[in-house]
Amino acid sequence: MAQFYEVYIARYPLAMQDPDVPDTGTRYHTTIFVQTSPDGSGSLHQVTGDITAPDGMTYLVQDKRVQDQIQLPHSLEKLGVTLAATYPEQWEEVLGSVPTPPQQKAFNVLTMRTEPFKTKDPLTFYEPGEERGPLVKCTEWTMDRAIPALRKAGLLLDG
Repeated sequence: MAQFYEVYIARYPLAMQDPDVPDTGTRYHTTIFVQTSPDGSGSLHQVTGDITAPDGMTYLVQDKRVQDQIQLPHSLEKLGVTLAATYPEQWEEVLGSVPTPPQQKAFNVLTMRTEPFKTKDPLTFYEPGEERGPLVKCTEWTMDRAIPALRKAGLLLDG
């Protein structure tokens, strides 16, 4: 009989909201948690860092017990299950190939603030009033890239 691990979206409070993200409500650090043990332990799959860093964000796997963290998740939402036989090797292979959010903001000496830019090379900022593209951060990486990649690879199953 096949063994399955439960998979969750774990959302954590942010220290502060990004003023350059449209006001669509409170944002959270969004991750994928795979519970591999009945005691609540497992692994957190996430991108960390920030979009002002030259290399952008980085994919990271962290072993933990969600209940034992100093910062408890704001919410845990069950996504489905994964076969124990495919975890963690195939997960890390798939998620390691998902593009992480690149640098998307830099310091603009004309406005004296860190803000989104149109192009990195050459560094070109948006003009006042010009429509800006959406920023890609942990939530977008998790929801729009990582989860679809896991589903497409057959690693994240309903259940």
